[in-house]
Amino acid sequence: MLVLTRKVGESFVIGDNITVTVVRVAGGGVRIGIEAPDDCTVMRRELRELIESGELSVGEPTEED
Repeated sequence: MLVLTRKVGESFVIGDNITVTVVRVAGGGVRIGIEAPDDCTVMRRELRELIESGELSVGEPTEED
């Protein structure tokens, strides 16, 4: 695992076309922005695990929706 230190407003790049930017750090949480091509799926790990286990369907609302 690569571990990076970034400040608010700083970014890092994955491959040629994905940019991850630190937007805000507050209260033990980090808000990040992800710029990726439309054909690249980006989702939280816990949602992906629920979908893969069959506990959640793609497009089904979550508690946050």
